Amino acid sequence: MRLNLISPLYYCPREDPQPFGYTEGSGEKLFCFELDESQFRSIEPDKMKLLGNLLFGGDAAGAHGSAPAEAEGELWQLPQGNYLFAQKREILNREDIINLAAEIQQEGLWERLLPGKKLYLRYLFEDGRAVTQLFRPYTE
Repeated sequence: MRLNLISPLYYCPREDPQPFGYTEGSGEKLFCFELDESQFRSIEPDKMKLLGNLLFGGDAAGAHGSAPAEAEGELWQLPQGNYLFAQKREILNREDIINLAAEIQQEGLWERLLPGKKLYLRYLFEDGRAVTQLFRPYTE
């Protein structure tokens, strides 16, 4: 589905981010991947190549990712804007995350949108359950 994020969410960088090692009780986390140049707009992406470099990973900076009043150091953010969005009410493994990323890419291309080159992976705990979310910026 499409999502218009009206304000950015902020995260404190981690030195050794582990995007596929999330466990319940770890708190809210965000990871950003640069997608592979040859795959990020393919209608049938090679799932072995789709995820490129991990650009950053971090923990929520304030309550629900808001910018803290006295932010120490640099903060990463999930910028405001338009996203292709998917959510599962469980912690997904690497393979399931890649499959879901490929699905939202295909859906976006099918709708004649231009998916961006970044993929944001967010974990949080909501309504008593762990949640995995994917955000993919797009333009029309």
